[in-house]
Order: sequence, then C-alpha cells, then structure tokens
Amino acid sequence: MLTLVACAAPPKKPSNVPRGDYSYTKEYISWLVEQEMADADVTGMSIALVDDQNIVWQQGFGYADKRAGILASPDTVYHLGSIAKVFTATAAMRLAEQGKLDIDQPLQEYLPEFSIRSRFGDTRRITPRNIMTHHSGLPCNWLHGMSERHPRPFTEVVSAVQNEYMAYPPDYVFAYSNLAVTLLGAAIGRVSGQDYAGYMDTQLLQPLEMTHSEFAPRIPGKSYDKGKEVEAIPLRDLPSGGLNSSASDIAHFMQMIFADGSYHGHQIVSPASLHEMFRVQNAQVPLDFDFKMGLGWMLSGVDVPRAGLVASHGGTTLNYHTLMVVLPESKLGVVVLSNSTTAQGIVGKIATETLQLALEAKRGISPPVTVVKEVKSVPLTADDVRAYEGYFDTLIGLVKVSGKSGDLVAEVMGQKLELMPREGQQFGARFKLFGFIPIKISMLEELNLSLHRIDGHDALALKSNGQTMLIGEKIAPVEIPQQMLEYVGEYEIVNKHDGPMPQSVRFLHEDGLLIGAFTFAEKPGFVFRVALKPVAADELVLEGLGPGKGETLHLKKVGNELRIDFSGFELRKISSDKG
Repeated sequence: MLTLVACAAPPKKPSNVPRGDYSYTKEYISWLVEQEMADADVTGMSIALVDDQNIVWQQGFGYADKRAGILASPDTVYHLGSIAKVFTATAAMRLAEQGKLDIDQPLQEYLPEFSIRSRFGDTRRITPRNIMTHHSGLPCNWLHGMSERHPRPFTEVVSAVQNEYMAYPPDYVFAYSNLAVTLLGAAIGRVSGQDYAGYMDTQLLQPLEMTHSEFAPRIPGKSYDKGKEVEAIPLRDLPSGGLNSSASDIAHFMQMIFADGSYHGHQIVSPASLHEMFRVQNAQVPLDFDFKMGLGWMLSGVDVPRAGLVASHGGTTLNYHTLMVVLPESKLGVVVLSNSTTAQGIVGKIATETLQLALEAKRGISPPVTVVKEVKSVPLTADDVRAYEGYFDTLIGLVKVSGKSGDLVAEVMGQKLELMPREGQQFGARFKLFGFIPIKISMLEELNLSLHRIDGHDALALKSNGQTMLIGEKIAPVEIPQQMLEYVGEYEIVNKHDGPMPQSVRFLHEDGLLIGAFTFAEKPGFVFRVALKPVAADELVLEGLGPGKGETLHLKKVGNELRIDFSGFELRKISSDKG
C-alpha cells in the first residue's frame, strides 16, 4: 500500500525553480500524463515543449501499436485533425504576401466555379478572411463522403454545394466550418498552380523539415477505444482536417512562429502576417460575446493565467484528440497528441499545466492564487420561469427546461440539472440524481448561464474563467404547415457511404416543434436532438446559433415516397411516428 501511495503522489515541487530549468516541468507532467492516461484508459500519447528555438522536451507515453509492442515516441505519427486549419491559414497568408491571394476579396475571385444559394444577399461577401475566422456563414460540413474508407478528392465539394444554402450572413456569428476551410484549400491549390497537398508539402512541410508529416486522407498508425484497437476511417477534407504529423514535427512549426515566420533560413510567412493571424478579428460581433478568433488561430478557450495572448487549435476526430498551444509573448509552445477516443478531456489539461509550469520556469510567472468567491443565490421568480421555461438549441443538442414545483429543471442528454438563480440575472446548475436528489458538482457550480436579447435572438451564454461565450438559443414554437407534418416518422439513408453514419433517424412533432433525433453506433445510448424550423414550403433549417445551425433540409416526394435531402445524404421515410 505504501508503494501504491508513493506512485500516486505527485513529485514535490522545489521551493525555487531556477530560470530556464525545465526539469520539474518534465517530471511533474510525466507523472500527470501517466495518471491521466490510466484514468481515461488512453493507449498512446506524445508531447513536445518548445522554448523559442529550443525543443526543451519531447517524449512519448504508452503505445503507438499495442499489439506489436511499439512504444509511442516524439516521432510517432498521429492524425491531427483540425490543427490542419492553422497550416491552411498560414499557406493563405503566404500566398497573400506574394500577391496571389487577397484575403479580403470574394472567394469566388479565386474559385470561380464555387457558388452557393443565400437567403441573406450577396455571396461575394464570403472571403478568405472570414473563412479563417469561421465567420463566412457557410454550412459546417458537407457530410456525404466526408469520412469514408475510400474518399473522393476533396475538390469535388466545390461543385457539390452549389444547390445548398448559406447558414448565416457573413460576419454575423462564430460558426465553425470545415466546409469553408476546405473550399479555401481548393482556392489555394488553384492560385498556387499546384494541388493543395503538393503545395503544402513543398512550401510548408519540407522547408520546416517536417519529415514525418503529410496532408493525406489516410489515417496513420493505430487508434484505440479503451485499450481496444478500432478502425480509423480516412477523412476527405484535407485543408480542414487532413494533417498527419508528429510532436517533433509540430515543434518545428512552433519554432517558426517564435522566429517571426522564419525557419533555418526559410521565410515561411512574414512577421506582419503572423501579427495579423494573432490579432482579434471578431471584436465587433455581438453574438460572439468574449470569444476571440484570429486568422486560423483560436484566441479563446485555453486558459493560461498571466500568459498574455494564448493562441491554440485542437483536433478532434472519432479516434484522435490533439492540441497545439502557443504563448507568443513568452515564446513558449506545447503540442499534445493522442491515439485514443477517450483522450479528449485530458489533452487540454496536460497542455495548459505544461505551459503554466514552463512559464514559471522561464519567466518566474506563477499562476494566481485561486480565490473561491461565495456564490449568492436569489429566489426563483415567475419572470425567471417565463424566461427560461421551454426549449433551447445548444452546442450539445436540444435541451428542455421545465418549471415545476418551484424549480427550473433542464433535461440534458438524458440527465436532469436544476438551474439555480444567482445575482446579476445568472444561473448556476446542480445535478439531480434520479431526477430529484440534488448533487453538488464543483465544475457545474462554477458555471454561470444567462440570457441576452441580441438582434432578435434569445441567446444563451455561458461564463467560465471570466469569459462569456455563446452556447445556444431559446427556441420559440412556430406554426408547422400540415404538409410538413407528413414527414414525421422514421427514415433510412438511401445513398449510404462507406463510413460512419447515423444508426437511426427520426423526425418528431413535440410541444409544437419539429425535432430531428439521431442515434449513432459509436455513442450507444446517446440521442442527439435538434429543432427544425420551416422557412419555405419544402425547406427546413436547423434552429439555433453557432456551428452546425442554420443549415437547410430539403423536403421532396419521389413517387409516393417522402424524402429529405441534407448535406448530400438522401433520407427516405419508412414508417410514421406520431411523436
């Protein structure tokens, strides 16, 4: 027992950390990684820590290939997912410096065959700049063929979306879009005179000596779910998520960032371009609240206290979870890569704790002492119940809030949370075991929810770590035309592809709302629900604000069959459901 306790205890921190000495950072983070990997049943992970032009630490943990006994190392190649977007943005800025691309001109100037329908006016307002900030208004994805065993070239998406609609007006709200960045990648290929992957290889990867890296649909190595090897399906959209790389290679990219865009005599991008990429681009967007975006880089979401600007980008796929974070003012950066589905919750913790310790080692900057402020509750009023009772479309799907027995209770993914009013018209949350036993969970109690009326929307905001961000919108029931109620029922996919798809699709009519309900084999027991709003006799849109919302479903009849087209998939009604 004494041995087990000793193994579980973290290494003792020295009373004085010498400047430039990262030995305690390495020791503590190695201990933390081992603990977190064991708790989350993660098979393999790699990390690299960069201080300016020095890779001060890089290491692998666990296995790259468990069956073959191959250990993870700094050179282990992982699928990095959306970290690819930072590279695509870097390539766009390089072409802008060369006068081949103006990031404030319409995308169609560089991709003439691209077109999309709009309910919001001129689509020429879609530019490389608002694509790189996820404010283009384009749909989140073109789902059909996006993840399948034998993907088609991503450039086919350009013509595939011509009969689709914009989700929002440009520069209206942060709405993450893989589709938009994929279209930007097609433009990069067009204006550079090379195919996208070839341009990225010759102009970025090779000059950065990223010898383990490539832009390709194939998924490298092995991936795992709770220790069991699982199939990793290739990804079509290279510019938005097709980077395969290693911790050691990403360290080279971060070195370039800290050298004002230069790497071993190669000027990848100019200091001015880097400055623009790290500048807040969306400060004048009311629906974004405190959330900040640069060009390609997210400037919110990762908290490293007293570090100044924190720029990051993660990658989340069905099988891999990754995160790259840089502190430009201190010239410190870290990348954490994992090959396991269960690693999503720990890559951020490992990255932020690594940078916090590295910041103390380099500059003597320690995190502030956490002061727990007393949360003052106030009585629930009738106005509170009127404001919050109903349906909210959120980042995790449709949430129903009921006001019963003097409480506000939210049904979230099959669980019940009690909403507790606080000062300042904010609400905390408390978990209710079995629906009626209140349980305190500190993470929930630290969050603050609030409603804001912005441009006709009842926007739901979440405040955490001093920052407020949009997480959803209250949905008001609208009249549903009788002909649309015919579409309520269960559906099958007509044009299946060779990759992940919903296990079941149902359309319901519930409390005056049309609701789509989807289940997935990869997430047993989980039902994802979205609200649908009529916008034309044969068109619905996904209600809500933010990523994946505002997108169009097309209703049609083929003979006597009722069908729905969405994001390239065709659904056929197979049974009625009174909902």
